[in-house]
Order: sequence, then C-alpha cells, then structure tokens
Amino acid sequence: MTASSSPAPRRAPATTSLRFALRELRGGLAGFYVFLACIALGVAAIAGVNSVSRALTEGIAHEGRTILGGDISFSLIHRQANPDEYAFLTKTADDAGGALALVSNMRAMARRLDGSDQTLVELKAVGPGYPQLGTFALAGGGDVQEALSSQNGVSGAVAAPELMERLNLSVGDEVALGATKVAIRGVAETEPDRLSDGIGFGPRLLVSETTLEATGLVRPGSLITYEYRLILPGASDERLAAIRDTADERFPEAGWRMRSRDNASPRLSDNIDRFAQFLTLVGLTALVVGGVGVGNAVASFVDLKRPSIATLKCLGASRSFVFRTYLTQILILAALGIAIGLAVGAILPFVALAALSNILPLSAVPALYPRELALAALYGLLVALSFSLWPLGRARDLKASSLFADRSAHFAAKPALSIRLLQLGLLAGLAAIAILLSADWHIAAWFVAGVIVVFFVLRLIAFAIVWAAAHAGTIRNTTLRLAIRNIQRPGALTGSVVLSLGLGLTLLVTLALIDTNMRAQLTGRIADEAPDFFFVDIQNAEREPFIALLRQAAPDGTIQTVPMLRGRITELHGTPASEIEPEEGSGWVLRGDRGITYSSDLPENSRIEEGEWWPEDYAGEPLVSFDGELARGLGLKLGDTITVNVLGRSITAKIANFRSVEWESLAINFVMVFSPNTFAGAPHTHLATLALPEGSPEKVSGNVLREVTNAFPGVTSVRVKDAIEAVNSVVRQLALAVRIAASLALVVSMLVLAGALAAGHRQRRQDAVILKALGATRRQLMTAFAVEYGLLGLATGFFALLAGAGAAWLVVSALMDFRFTLFPWVAAAAAVIALVVTIGLGLAGTWRILSVRPAPFLRNL
Repeated sequence: MTASSSPAPRRAPATTSLRFALRELRGGLAGFYVFLACIALGVAAIAGVNSVSRALTEGIAHEGRTILGGDISFSLIHRQANPDEYAFLTKTADDAGGALALVSNMRAMARRLDGSDQTLVELKAVGPGYPQLGTFALAGGGDVQEALSSQNGVSGAVAAPELMERLNLSVGDEVALGATKVAIRGVAETEPDRLSDGIGFGPRLLVSETTLEATGLVRPGSLITYEYRLILPGASDERLAAIRDTADERFPEAGWRMRSRDNASPRLSDNIDRFAQFLTLVGLTALVVGGVGVGNAVASFVDLKRPSIATLKCLGASRSFVFRTYLTQILILAALGIAIGLAVGAILPFVALAALSNILPLSAVPALYPRELALAALYGLLVALSFSLWPLGRARDLKASSLFADRSAHFAAKPALSIRLLQLGLLAGLAAIAILLSADWHIAAWFVAGVIVVFFVLRLIAFAIVWAAAHAGTIRNTTLRLAIRNIQRPGALTGSVVLSLGLGLTLLVTLALIDTNMRAQLTGRIADEAPDFFFVDIQNAEREPFIALLRQAAPDGTIQTVPMLRGRITELHGTPASEIEPEEGSGWVLRGDRGITYSSDLPENSRIEEGEWWPEDYAGEPLVSFDGELARGLGLKLGDTITVNVLGRSITAKIANFRSVEWESLAINFVMVFSPNTFAGAPHTHLATLALPEGSPEKVSGNVLREVTNAFPGVTSVRVKDAIEAVNSVVRQLALAVRIAASLALVVSMLVLAGALAAGHRQRRQDAVILKALGATRRQLMTAFAVEYGLLGLATGFFALLAGAGAAWLVVSALMDFRFTLFPWVAAAAAVIALVVTIGLGLAGTWRILSVRPAPFLRNL
C-alpha cells in the first residue's frame, strides 16, 4: 500500500465522545450556572402549571358525583317539572334503586330585623337528606338538617362566613328573608356541591324547601332554578347517556339543562384549562428567553475551549467527533437543568393545592404526573438543543489555525447549512408542540407568532443600534465616544442585551397594560356609565308602585324598566343547538338559559347593523333582533329562524335585524329582543335600573336599598358597585398569578443578561486594563460603561413599550372589545426597569474589572 493510499481515519465510537465529554466536565460547572438556571426555571414553570392544572381537573372529575350532587341533573328555569317530567325522573331513580333530590337556587335580599342593613344573597333551598353525597360541615360541628329545621316557630338557616361579616351577625341572630324571618343556626365551613353552582354575586344562605315556600319569594316569572338530581348507584356512563337521550326524545320541549357527573362543573374546568394554557405559554416564553442565555453560555464555553478544540483537531479528531463531544456535554448539562426543573415542578401541585384548599373545596390528592413532566422536559430539551446548535456548529467548522488565534478576535463564521436546518427544524417543532397541545390552538398560534415576531424585530433593533453607533460620526466627548464604540465593536453585548431583556420586558409590559386596562374598565368607564342599581323579579302588579317608590327615594335618578323572561336556544334555522359549531367567543350563547325581552322600540345603546326594526303596532309572525357580532359567529343571516324554549314552550321567530350592542355600558340590553306579540299573555317579571346623579352621596344609595328591600322584599336588588367589586376581586387574584409568571420571564431575562456580561468579562477586562495604562481613570471608565448600558437599556425599554403596547392594544380592543388606554406609569416603569437592570448588572460586573492592576495583566498578554 502506498503512502498516497493510506486508509481514512476511523470514526471514533460514541463511547469515546462520551468519555471525553465527562472528562471535560471534571472541571466543574463554572460558566454554566446561568445555563442551568434558565433551563431549570422554564421547565419548573411549565411542569408546575400543567401538574397543578391536571391535579385540579382530576379532582373535579374524581369528585364529579359529589360536586354535582348526583350522577345526572336536570335544571329548569322559572318552573318546576310538570307531572309527566317528574314521573319520568322518579321512575328513573326508582328503577336504579336510587333517589331523586331537588335543590332550588335564586337570588334574594337578606336584611337585619331592625332594617339597618341588608345585602344580596345567593339563596339555596334543599330538601330532606341533603347532602345526598359528600359532607356539609358546619363551623363548630353540628348537623345541617337540624340547623335548617324549624325550632320554636322560627325556621333555621346556614350562612356563609361572608354574610355573617357583612351584616355583623352571630350564630343565633335572626334576619328577614322575603315575608318571613330565619334564625342563623350555623356557619358553613365546607359545601360539597358549591362548585356546581358557579360564582355568585353574594354570599350563600342555605334554607329548607319549606322555608323557601314561606318566604313568598317564588312568584310567577321569578328568576329561580330548580335542579333535579338523580343518585343512581352503579350507573355506567353509557346508562347516563341513554337517560339523556330518552329525556330528549320524550320531552323535546322541556328546555331543561342536563349535566352528568363527568361534566359537573364545566365552566370551572374550562377556565382552569384556559388559564393553565396561558401560564404555560408564558412559561414557554421564559424558557425561550432562557434559550438566549443557553446560546450565550455555550458560545462562551466554546470560546474558552478553543485550545482544547484546536488540540483535538491537530491530533486528528474529525469535525463530527468535536461536535459530538461538546454536544454531549451540553446534553448532560441540559439534563441536569431539566432534572432540577422537574423536581421543582413536581412539588408545586402539593404546595398549590394546599394554598387553594380554602378557595376550591376539592379533596384532590396531588401526585406525580408523568405526562406533564415529560412535556416540560421535552420543551427544555428542545430549547437547549435549538439554541446550542449555532455556537457548536461554528466551533465544528472553524479551522484549527483560527482556533489558535487571539481569542479576543471575533469570528463571524456561520455553521454549516445542515446545522442551521436542524436548528430551524427544532424551533419549528417547539412551536408546533406548543400550538397543537394547547386547549385553544388559535390563541396559542397567535402567542407563538407574537414571540417570533418580537424575537426577529429585536434582532433588527440590535442591528439598527449597532449601525447607528458605527455611523455616529466624530464624537468629541471621550467618555461618550468610548461608550458608542463599545456598542458597535466586534463581540459587543448589544445583541444579547437587547434580545434577552427585550423579550421579558415586552411580555411584562403587555400583561401590565392588559391588567390595568381591565381594571380601568371595571372601576372607571363601566362604573361611570353603568346604572347604580339593577332590580330583578318585579311583578306586573308591583311595577307602578315600585317606580313610584324609586322616584320618591331618588327624585333625581333615571329609571328604566323592561319586561324579562328566561329562554334557552334550542334550534338555529332548524338545526339543533347541540349540533352547531360556533366560532370562538360565540358558543356561550348556546349554553344555558339567556335573558330575553320584547320591545316595540330599539333599545338604548344599540344601533341597527342590518335589516329593519318592526313597526310599533306589529302583529305578524314572531320576529327577533339578534346581536350582530354573535350572529356572525353562529353563521346566522337575515331571515333565518331561531327557536327558544320559554317556560317549557318552544317559540320560533324569524330574524328581522342585527344590532350592535354596547355591552360595556351595563345598561339594560339583551342578545335577543323579540317583537311584543311573541309573548302576548306569557307570565313574566320586569327588570329595572336606577342611575343616580353623578356625585350623589353614599347615604342616598343606602337609603334606596333600604326602602326597596323593606317595601318589596320579593324584589332582588343588585348594587352595581358591589357586583363590580366581586368581579374585580377575581381579576385581582388572576392578575397576581399572571404577574408572577411574567416576573419569571423578567428574572430569566436578568439571568441571561448577567450571563452575557459574564461571558464578555475577559474582553472588558482587557479593554479596561489597556485604557487605564493609557491614562483613563476609574471614574471615566465607569461613566463610559454606564452610558453604554444606559443607551442599550433605553432603546430596549422603548421597543418593549411599543411592542407591549401594540400587543395589549390588540388583546384589549380586538378580543375584549374595550377602549385601550396607554398608561404613562407603565411606560415609565418599563424605562426604569430597563435602565436599572442594564446599568445595575452592567456596573456590578464592571466594578471587579476596574480593580485589576494593569502590570500583571499586560505581562500575560
């Protein structure tokens, strides 16, 4: 064999790469702490959020029977089941050897006997044997049925702690309820079926069915829900489905809402899924921001390992062997970071469920959730690989001679096309997984697209800053000239600072503006434009005396009244509502009962979009006016028919027009407004509003509430201020979780920035030593570095404000349909945070550099 035909070098086995990688790691984790922290924090956030969500949803599913109070329930508005319906429910329960229980829910006013105070309550009436499933616990112990019984001619009641506090009551005190009075004989500690009823506007008051009848609150047209719960021992899911089908077939016009144990609290489950999805996306954003830190750490690591890489290549190591060796090291470190994140994420359900025990009455048992942990680990691995490939690919393709060159030199080499395509594929896979595994892929897609756009725009911003610094011209001030030159020199930190801080700050600004705009709508515009009171369940015979009382109690107030019924949409143009596939945001109108009304005139705060309003004396076929935006989401057009079930009767009406409705005004308005002849002779109640003059003293509002409650105990009074505060309380709790998640992204940004500064420590030290040798003072250098970091921070903060404001405007205006306001304090906070983070971290790392003596360092150059 001749020299020219020497055999090609053999491919080193994978074990050799692993052995070299482990040997390299013997030196410790110096330079990789930011790498580990970025991966661990992102993985912990995603694993924790998804594990908590899984624990909650499994808790709801596991306790479905207890939450629902049975295996299947049938709910009716305004009316009880007729004899045929009741016979069907009774027979179904008897055939299974089970039981049938009735629970009634309505809103009412509870007031102190001396008339000094009153409040809205969520009134719940139960029968003997309640609760049929689960345990109702009273504070201090006792039996709930005994507490609800009549003693010494006075019926008992059990109150929520909030009611006791609001009316300053003690156990044993009596309160007026409708036409009777009840004695508070216990305070509720746990209510097993509380989640089934949803969120109310007032505290719970529990009474017996006998007591509810004595109050006189149930009158024709009263807004009351009767829920018939069937307890069917041993009933399978197939049996429950068969019962539903039979009920639909035998009673197509019943208009009842059916729920089974596997869907005991659908709204809560949906909200948990959506909120978990949002927090997961925020956590993924933090992980992507951390990916920048991963890339910086790997680039710094590769830079420090140039001698080792050069030596390996000179000894015959192939490019693929070098690549595999250092990729193996990165994978080992990524696995360590992922393991730390998974450990923290696995613990979070245990902590979160303990903290939520007083809010959500679930006895969910936290556990380890392999699927959620595996998903978080996959996210972490994809991010680590995606952002490591570029610097590893560059090291793979650099020649040994360039690796032996001065390490302060900047090499602009790009990795091979195959490496870039692999990186692009990993990033695409990351985005695809985030979208496809989301509860709502539309929102996830927009979120991912927004992150990608911001990412690339930030790269352009960094390029623009470097370009502007390079073309700044002659700068006479030495300090400013040094700062500008530092921004655009090879290997500058400009790209890392702008990208890492910009992503986290943009997310923080976006969420802060959404939160502040929602609060401003609730406490500002909505509170200002909304009436002060809503009054529900006004009987026909009470309407005129009621209006007279309001005019006497608030002579300067503005009063509006409309007739009101409750109905459920059963068909749209002949298609059953259950078969309709509405667009996102429109499906809610098909779920449950809706308030409806009739009118000869176009309601206020509405305008006709398409079609015409009916004449005042119209007497033809039933017509309906529908909200235009919802109609488009349901695929409706003029002339289509809508069938609603009202009081057990199906009524079909033709769409005469579409309206644009200003819902945020909280004025009286409805999705559906029918022509007056549609409900001629149907029993109904009236809804009234009262708007007091601006600046009216609080005592006027209190006087109105007291006069109405005393004179009309059957009328439910809702003070809008209290309702808004109840909603605001929920928003505050959600905003806290969102802010914590957004702060995580900012913390990761700071870690990435700190890592970038640490990576540039050697270059900065060399620059500082040379400048000090040439006569620069520590003050001049500190000022120059402060100006450099300040300019980068201001530019990043300005972009984050613009991008965050744009994203928040899109959410607030397009999705929430609110008026968007840019709050100056948010802009100021963004600028301050950017300056404090960049200048603070920058100078903290620079201070040690300026302490280096020039002579020892120059000798080693």
